[in-house]
Amino acid sequence: MNITKENIDALNAVVKVDITAEDYQEKVASVLKDYRKKANIPGFRPGQVPMGLVKKQYGKSVMVDEVNKLLQESLNNYLVEEKLDILGNPLPKVDGDFNWDAENFSFEFELGLAPQFNVDLGAAKVAKYNIVANDELINKEVENLQTRLGNKIDQEEVAENSTIEGTFKNEEKEIEAKASVTLEDIKGKLNAKKFIGSKVGDVLELKSKNLFNEASKLAQSLGLQADEVEGLEIPLTFTIEAINITEPAEINQEFFDKIFGEGVVSSEEELRTKIKEDAEGQFAQQADQHLLNAITENLIETTSFDLPKEFLIKWLGTAGEKPLSEEEAASEYEKSEKGLRYQLIEGKLMADNDVKVDFQELKDYAIGFIRQQMAQFGQTNPEDKELEDIAMRVLQNQDEAKRLQSQLISSKMLDLFKEKISFDEKEVSYEEFVKEVYK
Repeated sequence: MNITKENIDALNAVVKVDITAEDYQEKVASVLKDYRKKANIPGFRPGQVPMGLVKKQYGKSVMVDEVNKLLQESLNNYLVEEKLDILGNPLPKVDGDFNWDAENFSFEFELGLAPQFNVDLGAAKVAKYNIVANDELINKEVENLQTRLGNKIDQEEVAENSTIEGTFKNEEKEIEAKASVTLEDIKGKLNAKKFIGSKVGDVLELKSKNLFNEASKLAQSLGLQADEVEGLEIPLTFTIEAINITEPAEINQEFFDKIFGEGVVSSEEELRTKIKEDAEGQFAQQADQHLLNAITENLIETTSFDLPKEFLIKWLGTAGEKPLSEEEAASEYEKSEKGLRYQLIEGKLMADNDVKVDFQELKDYAIGFIRQQMAQFGQTNPEDKELEDIAMRVLQNQDEAKRLQSQLISSKMLDLFKEKISFDEKEVSYEEFVKEVYK
């Protein structure tokens, strides 16, 4: 057997695999011998079928199967041994004169080669936001906590500061959903006017369109998914079942203990400090995600290299469960090109900076993730053995393992970026961050 490679250009090559009869005959003979032992052909006792008959019946299919096995194994070994960095998978070149009745065979495969390039992190121009929790946000959160832990006082009729509980209905869409709304949720004076002065038992005639200030509130109130309320225009009835106002909870030790646990916070100053720390911790995660996205976009834009576009379009046409037309494959390439470019950039940076993920790191990361999930459901002190057992079960799921590995790599890359890139740092409130980033 002989394998050779011809470079078409820097991004494309053809590998030729020549297989002779000597390469596969011994294996074919062994398989046919085994077939002879097991063959069940009328007129012959098991194991006594003439080899000539076995060859006639099975010889060609066994030969084709063994040649294909040898071909794939040899090609894969060659790619590894030659350390060829390829994109996609090798594509067999169609030979119209190919003949399985021959003894010697030649196969050719097209390769798309990964480009050679450098990444200059020092040239990256990205803003890094440090989001601070200002007094306005802290004051609002204190008020929210006082409301959440306050006492409900029933009212006879809806007023400006009322919370109204009831059931939304629409027979055609089979909607019957309990909801709690305030006049702050309601959009427009005409809608608010329908609520003001209403009493328990009243049935309000409403319309879904422009009922709430936020589409998310409409989805939540009707028990629907976000995409189900897009453009939704239906009549609704709302039966009022309770009207109340909330008397804010008094700020005292009982208030602190209900929020953070007994003795964790003992003064309003400590409460405000804790709110600030918790808020800024959450903001930091959001700022880091934005930073990673911004760096990714910047690197894709500023790191220049060519891709074997024609090869990749051809490969995408055959890579899925269903073949794609040339137009469909080209469209798929356009959608995936940026992702592929960053994948190559990330791989280059990981290799150049010795960024790796071993199994122990992945397991520890999974344990930390599971610990956070359990804490959200009140399980704040799970045993190490329990965490490790859950982590091992999670990592046995290839999709979950791949997702967690991707998250861990992103975290490592963000650490690398913070070390290597000089940022234009901006200290902003959360409202300013939202305005600047999401416009």
